[in-house]
Amino acid sequence: MTVIRTGPPRAIALMVATGLFVSACGGAKVGESPSAAQQTGDAGKKACGAVNLAINPWVGYEATAGVIAYVAEKKLGCTVTKKDLKEEVAWQGFATGQVDAIVENWSHEDLKKKYIEEQKVAVTAGSTGNKGVIGWYVPPWMAEKYPDITDYKNLNKYADLFKTSESGGKGQLLDGDPSFVTNDAALVKNLDLNYKVVYAGSEAALITGFRQAEKQKTPMLGYFYEPQWFLSEVKLVKVNLPEYTEGCDADAEKVACDYPLYDLDKIVSKKFADSGSPAYDLIKNFSWTNDDQNLVAKYISEDKMTAEEASEKWVNDNPDKVKAWLPAS
Repeated sequence: MTVIRTGPPRAIALMVATGLFVSACGGAKVGESPSAAQQTGDAGKKACGAVNLAINPWVGYEATAGVIAYVAEKKLGCTVTKKDLKEEVAWQGFATGQVDAIVENWSHEDLKKKYIEEQKVAVTAGSTGNKGVIGWYVPPWMAEKYPDITDYKNLNKYADLFKTSESGGKGQLLDGDPSFVTNDAALVKNLDLNYKVVYAGSEAALITGFRQAEKQKTPMLGYFYEPQWFLSEVKLVKVNLPEYTEGCDADAEKVACDYPLYDLDKIVSKKFADSGSPAYDLIKNFSWTNDDQNLVAKYISEDKMTAEEASEKWVNDNPDKVKAWLPAS
């Protein structure tokens, strides 16, 4: 799911108040419950205890975190606290031990350098199994009517189609939450495109925009990404930007290439990794596919299940996958 360099296309709002990071979405504050790394069980063994999961603002992340939380609580006896936090804010919790895990990280090499290499308060916990794609998309009807629109070199001739009251006489490129990882402003500038990036404000607003654009046959060019359940409903067509090559996005101001393919991974606090908590083993072992995530995300977004209900259904339907994540007894 944002002008974070190397980090779902998602500039980052830092929210710090009275020494505590405030949840970006009105959820728990970082620091409200003790870390799993602080919990001790009988006979000197580390019990699962409390586990603090960061929840970043897109439904695919919520799906992954929901399943992990459900398994941790029901299978391992953990007490899980979910904290609604923007991406960079969540990383800050590693330094205090008040965030135990980020369970869907979109690269963020800058944050890895700061918190893993320099401060040594976080470690990687392996791939989620999900492959992430970020790019620019148009609704299917546009690709059919204007087949050359999927080449970025032709976007300027269609700019007038995408003008809105917010785009200042230029074509509108609609992005989502400003905290999402995105190079879009730099791409527009460096590719000499007559467009302006406008933020819809959320993943839900992007989905609504694309759904209406396809239904009403109105023009829309927008930022989007995979894994994302909505692509099974409306098969958005990706615009071809200049091919990504290693290092082409090293300078955030000079980016003129497509986004890389992301191997989404998990990041945990060093204290949590060293705690002996079975929840760490669960998170480290956790791996599933884009289809798995999209199914749970659809349960939440379209079928209106709670994250716990959606997770329970998926877990009950996939016992062998869940078993492979559990710590060895």
